[in-house]
Amino acid sequence: MSLESSINKLKTIVKYSTVKGQKHLDLSLVSAGDRIDFEKALAKINVAVKNGELTEEKLKQRLGLI
Repeated sequence: MSLESSINKLKTIVKYSTVKGQKHLDLSLVSAGDRIDFEKALAKINVAVKNGELTEEKLKQRLGLI
């Protein structure tokens, strides 16, 4: 799975928080059968941030969290 496809997959589970104006990734929106794919996507983006491929700030922007 590419970084771009991981980001696109994770965009589908962005949800508004109970805290006004905040968003987060919500794995409870994913069916059990698809959960492993979303966990792999999360791992992929975490490695990308750790390796400096993109910043945490840029990742949040691309996911639509900010």
